[in-house]
Amino acid sequence: MQDDIQKKRHEYKLKQLNEQDVDQNPFIQFNAWFKMAMEANLPDANAMTLATVNSEGKPTARILLLKDYTDDGYCFFTNYTSRKGEDLKQNPYGAIVFFWPQLEKQIRIEGRIEKLKSEYSDQYFMARPMGSRRAAAVSPQSSILNNRTELEQAIEEHIIKYGEAFERPEFWGGYKLIPEKFEFWQGRENRLNDRIEYILKEHHWISHRLAP
Repeated sequence: MQDDIQKKRHEYKLKQLNEQDVDQNPFIQFNAWFKMAMEANLPDANAMTLATVNSEGKPTARILLLKDYTDDGYCFFTNYTSRKGEDLKQNPYGAIVFFWPQLEKQIRIEGRIEKLKSEYSDQYFMARPMGSRRAAAVSPQSSILNNRTELEQAIEEHIIKYGEAFERPEFWGGYKLIPEKFEFWQGRENRLNDRIEYILKEHHWISHRLAP
């Protein structure tokens, strides 16, 4: 047993989360917490863990960036042929998690994941820095490479062939997670953490407290 890991713990004392303090609309509650994280200038405040599961029930998770959110969902972009893209072809459901340790807050969101319209993906792709656009166009994400040189050579060949005049490749674009469940978590002392869950039932959000 690793004693140093067992003894490592942090007491959460900053805030509390009460039923009367949260909005009845989880999207509005998300906006409030996300704004708090952004205004605190936390590093990668828009970073989130995305979990997906394939048709065999095998899960994978990775950290990526939230790039937009609307009144009905949360958007991210990736290579459609990546592991996450393949998972979503087989099973179009997933979960995202935001954790802001400096605020002692976490948000979990579960729901159906759909592709964004191509026009929206085009718009976002062209707004990215040139280097990021080229990397997305060249990298066969999640495929095995012989070495890094192989990837760097592909970048150089792309520069020679296309310069800066290229559009979004069809294999790259956006997704939106459309929530069916939210959970807002606030760390508390002695691990008696506050948890407020919202579940979508018949087009209405129902909220309740969960045991820590």
